[in-house]
Amino acid sequence: MRKIPVFLSGVALGALALIALDEMRVAANANAAASDTYRRLTLFGEVFDKIRTDYVEKPDEAKLIESAINGMVTSLDPHSSFLDQKSNQEMQQQTRGEFGGLGIEVQMEDGLVKVVTPFDDSPAAKAGVMANDLVTHIDGEQVQGLTLSQAVEKMKGPRGTKVKLKLWRNKKETVEVEITRDTIRPPVVRAQKEGDAVGYLRIGSFNEQTFEGLKKEVEKLTAEIGKDKLKGFVLDLRNNPGGLLDQAIYVADAFLESGEIVSTRGKTNDQTNRALARPGDITGGKPLVVLINGGSASASEIVAGALQDQERATIVGSRSFGKGSVQSIFQLRGNYALKLTTQLYYTPSGRSIQGKGITPDVAVVQDVPEELKGRDEIKGEASMRGHIKVNEEEQGGSSGYVPPDRTKDKQLIWAVRFLNGEVSKENPGEGATLMPKQPKPEARANTGKPASQKN
Repeated sequence: MRKIPVFLSGVALGALALIALDEMRVAANANAAASDTYRRLTLFGEVFDKIRTDYVEKPDEAKLIESAINGMVTSLDPHSSFLDQKSNQEMQQQTRGEFGGLGIEVQMEDGLVKVVTPFDDSPAAKAGVMANDLVTHIDGEQVQGLTLSQAVEKMKGPRGTKVKLKLWRNKKETVEVEITRDTIRPPVVRAQKEGDAVGYLRIGSFNEQTFEGLKKEVEKLTAEIGKDKLKGFVLDLRNNPGGLLDQAIYVADAFLESGEIVSTRGKTNDQTNRALARPGDITGGKPLVVLINGGSASASEIVAGALQDQERATIVGSRSFGKGSVQSIFQLRGNYALKLTTQLYYTPSGRSIQGKGITPDVAVVQDVPEELKGRDEIKGEASMRGHIKVNEEEQGGSSGYVPPDRTKDKQLIWAVRFLNGEVSKENPGEGATLMPKQPKPEARANTGKPASQKN
């Protein structure tokens, strides 16, 4: 009888010995990995010192280090990046939705900067700048030869500073204006009536102003058209590159009464979050059509995916870009920042659109002018080198073309006809194709983090 406990003790001691050996192996592997990492860091130091001492010209050491960091980060995936002071400042301006400038929307035309429209009550409008004015000189420097971004950068500046513009008006007369820069908040949401009974909402990006702008325009259109007369809304997310995750959640929540909006999943379980809608639909449940195309990415896809899975909206257009990752911004010393991919997001039904995109409920293809055919295609996330692969079956993007003439915009025309009851999913009409139905949301416990902003 005494041999049994001795035998069991032996087994226990053997198991403990095996555990100890495993722990030693794990520790040894960790130490080996750490040792290898330090060897490589030492190698980096040796290369850096060699460049400093033996390169034919004196190198900019700060630039060398920044380039090394940037190379390390960009090797991860296409959306992670190291931001220098200037890029960090520009990124913060974009997320705030405001900057120091003149308050004009511009585009290039014949090598000059054309004013599309001055914003209401902006410094440019007050100085007399008009739509279709061509900017020929900025502070005496010719615009010809500059890129659009270079010209815009010259017109931006701190609030209270001045800039002189020379304008060519109607291609007949020259006008000179001096404008004092101010804090500009471009209208991120544009709205107008389509016919007598449909409201059109265009979101250009998702920054800190987006949800409030959307709510304001919905209220304005509802009052203008009349609640009883209003047949529904078109939400245009075409060529919207995305932006802030929380604003995408607020926008989707604006049209939902309940249910999941999006889940985000990181490397560990404690990095998994779910956003849930709160009661209150700012449209009062009016029918909704969402327009997407190959340029609709990230936050735009979160909104479209949530409204599609929850069967709150009809998604119309062409396949979206397919960016299903979330980037976090880490502020670093010296006003640098690190934009790092930290999570992947999933629609309410558990779909990842990474490298795949959102497929519309109804596909409507635009008539692309001959001179633009082939150049209108946006290949999408799946074509980007180093992208994170989640879906085995990846698909490319689609056309990003939107006709400047609204009377030729087939996707918008179909959406308005749908809301007016002239076409349906069952009978989409010529030029429209009903796509296979997307999977319904899974039945999951109603737990998660509610959206923190509502009407």
